[in-house]
Amino acid sequence: MDEGTKSVIVFFLLFVFSGKPAEGQSLLDVCSTCHANATCDDKSDGSGKVCNCKYGFVGNGRTFCQDKDECQIGSSKICGQHTTCHNTFGSYYCTCLAGYSPSNNMAVFIPNDGTHCQDIDECGITGQCGEGAQCRNLEGSFDCSCQVGYKIHNGVEPFNPLRDKASCKVVICGPLALLEDTVLVSVTGTTYSSVATFICDEGFVWRRGDNSSVCGAEGLWSKPDMVCEEVDCGSPPAVPHSRLLWNKSTRMGTEVVYQCNSGYHNVGKRNVSICTAAGQWAGPSVLCREILCGNPPVIEFTGQVWSYNSTPGSTVLYFCKDGFYNKGGNNVSTCQENGHWTSPTLSCQEILCGNPPNLPHTGQVWKGSSTPGSTVIYYCKKEFYHSDGNNVSVCTINGYWTKPDISCKEVDCGKPPLIPNSVMHWDKISTVGSKVIYQCKPGYLSAGTGDVSVCSASGKWDGAPILCQAKCGPAPFLANSEVVWHNRSVVIHRCVAGYHSWRGSNVSVCGSSGEWQKATLRCIEIKPPINHLLIFNESCLQWKAEKYEEDTEVYKVTYTGSRDYQRSFYDKRKRFLSSKADQLKLCLGLLPVTNYSITITATSAKFTASVTTNTSLPVPPGPVVYYREFDTPLPTLSLRRSPNTLDLISLYQVFVLPVEGFMMFNCSSPAIAPPLSTLKSPAEYITAQFEVHRVGTEMNLTIGDGLLYGGFYNAPLESGKNYYIILRAVSQWKSALKSSCVLWAKVTATSYALRVSSLSAVATIGLVAVVIWGGYSIHWCFKKT
Repeated sequence: MDEGTKSVIVFFLLFVFSGKPAEGQSLLDVCSTCHANATCDDKSDGSGKVCNCKYGFVGNGRTFCQDKDECQIGSSKICGQHTTCHNTFGSYYCTCLAGYSPSNNMAVFIPNDGTHCQDIDECGITGQCGEGAQCRNLEGSFDCSCQVGYKIHNGVEPFNPLRDKASCKVVICGPLALLEDTVLVSVTGTTYSSVATFICDEGFVWRRGDNSSVCGAEGLWSKPDMVCEEVDCGSPPAVPHSRLLWNKSTRMGTEVVYQCNSGYHNVGKRNVSICTAAGQWAGPSVLCREILCGNPPVIEFTGQVWSYNSTPGSTVLYFCKDGFYNKGGNNVSTCQENGHWTSPTLSCQEILCGNPPNLPHTGQVWKGSSTPGSTVIYYCKKEFYHSDGNNVSVCTINGYWTKPDISCKEVDCGKPPLIPNSVMHWDKISTVGSKVIYQCKPGYLSAGTGDVSVCSASGKWDGAPILCQAKCGPAPFLANSEVVWHNRSVVIHRCVAGYHSWRGSNVSVCGSSGEWQKATLRCIEIKPPINHLLIFNESCLQWKAEKYEEDTEVYKVTYTGSRDYQRSFYDKRKRFLSSKADQLKLCLGLLPVTNYSITITATSAKFTASVTTNTSLPVPPGPVVYYREFDTPLPTLSLRRSPNTLDLISLYQVFVLPVEGFMMFNCSSPAIAPPLSTLKSPAEYITAQFEVHRVGTEMNLTIGDGLLYGGFYNAPLESGKNYYIILRAVSQWKSALKSSCVLWAKVTATSYALRVSSLSAVATIGLVAVVIWGGYSIHWCFKKT
């Protein structure tokens, strides 16, 4: 190998081993050599690490990294228009000039996110220019000018309040000048657009023109042109029944006094009318009315005793109504000359009993009313029962509750009932809520639905439907019956059709011995308990009783009566009859001329039968009269009577019967003389007729007075004849007619000539006696002298 080749190999080996650290020596750490303001990054070709200065710094990254001044190129280039650039160590920031604001609303910004400075609208701020000024926005600024009604102060327009002392002051018009015959009533101020309002002075009326004045922008008030004329009310109004006291003036404020004429008084409020500023007479409210007090005053809770006369001096007496008592005060009101009642002071207080008394262990059923007649019902509370005593308290008219004496005792159910073929588990406590448990004995099965009994508030053991039973086989047979319901322990029977239950239990029960306790029901053939119901003697009943045993049956007889001629009539009565008989009779005492519906009920058999009947018309009862004899042609007769149910269909007829030889009067004979006849009849005739229901308890009648009574002429009696007066009572309904008669009086005639001669004889005897007595007197006088 030559020297050249050896040199190349040696160089190569030196190069290779120079890239490896010697054993025990490490490689150079580039990142540890980076400047404090630099970062250690990977090379782009992946060959290792390199030091780079951070953003905002410049240098080699290892020995130095110094701050970069970004603002040196100019604010508008680095931050944008209307900005100021501020350099910081390793960075910078931007702010907006006055009149501008950043678009991101931050005080400082860096424009790398698109933030820029935009104009601020200062006019969007309320009151920017001050009172009375209007704002105008400019690029990066604004200015102000005064509105209408305001003027510039300490400067000129336009102005900027941030740099100038100028401001806008409101226009002031100053005091107002008054118009003739007017009064200022309101003014909103003395500044621009203020309004003043005028009215006409008292005694004047506004006829035309504007009544307001306005403060203008130039500082002057507009002049109103209203015209006011003096008021004239004319003649005052007239009021009926009154006269005027008046000085004939019609100007405002003039008064007219009204006075009521004699016999009248003023019931109005005022008797004076005044001429007002409106040109009209006010009122008057005078009202002249005849003196009457009208209805007396009403006092609460009172009644009145009053003749309904409301003239002066009339009185009304007041009294407290039921349920109220007199608390005091005057109870009389008097009608006065002024047409008013005096004011009574009577006070009626409602009678109240207050709260009802409380009783031990009780509650109350009460509506809260404490007036007389109100009631409170007491009941025993839970776990207590009503042993005895009255449980009602009543509010009395003296204002006190009646005292109830109800006694409530604690509920004690006592010893629980024993259930056959069972044992009882009980703690010997028998108050409300206590329990007892039942258990069937061995060899018996529980047929019930539970085994617990509880002491209830009613004082009884409730529940325990346990039933310990043995099997009893098929249901027992009962004659003429069928089974309605059946389980292994209970059978319910009922009678078949055509039969009904007479006596006995309809339940068969399986006994503890395994045998049926057979029902005792008896089913017998159905027969009507009341047969052959008849009426005899018009008001008596007869019927046949169908009974199955010799028991006493109770019959309830109800009968209801009505009349076709008397709609208000209603007769309803009941009778009870107890009897063992098979044939029964019962008389009811039915009223005459009545339609009756009669029902009979056998109470134990619950069977009812009915029948109807119509009672007949009886002979009417006559009135009470006393027979008398008269010798006058105009006798006055009298009668007395009592009301009767036949009065509506009855008449009284008065017959005149001349006394001539042999006489016979038929009480059922018709009237001979027709109504309104004035002819004198030789036979009997009706002289008067009366409807009985229109006659009182007493009546007087003068025979021959020439008047009409019931369509019959009461003709004068003939002189010189004797008569019998007969009173007939007649009752008639449909085709039935009954009557009764009584001799009322006899009239004996005395001739006129006989009466005159008798009077003449008496007069002659009297004259002779006077002459004799006079002669004797004269003789005695002369003898004395």
